[in-house]
Amino acid sequence: MKFSLKTLLPAAALLLAAACVQAQDLKIGYVNLDKVLRDSAPAKAAQAKLEQEFSRREKELVDGTQRLKSASDRFDKEGPALSEAERARRQRDLVEQDREIKRKGREFQEDLAQRKNEELNVVLDRANRVVRQIFDQEKYDLIVQEAVFAGPRVDITDKVIRALNGAGK
Repeated sequence: MKFSLKTLLPAAALLLAAACVQAQDLKIGYVNLDKVLRDSAPAKAAQAKLEQEFSRREKELVDGTQRLKSASDRFDKEGPALSEAERARRQRDLVEQDREIKRKGREFQEDLAQRKNEELNVVLDRANRVVRQIFDQEKYDLIVQEAVFAGPRVDITDKVIRALNGAGK
């Protein structure tokens, strides 16, 4: 059985045309998750909640750091006039204060990161439910959250943000 170019070319064109027709029926959407987590009302509310929750501790850390710097500057200025015992005692106090501030700073960062993840997961769950709802209602075949390139025709990010903002009201 021999195939010639004259018989294969029309068959290939037919297959290509069928693939193009089927691809046009495909409904694809793209969601920019970073934008959703930055611009949606639930994300902004979570950020405000975290700022309120952690602002007092952050201020305490800043104040402690400023007190340590002032004490260190005072020690540098007064150090030469101090007795050896007093200089050693104040140096130990400065080292202890520095250690305490660093410990509190690490605890603060760990607690903030944990709470951020908790709040982020709540927003992500809500966003995924909204995306699933859009997927089902508008009969999408595929919705992706990461893409190298996505044109505005398939970008449904603003629709997801509007739905999230409306769901919170």
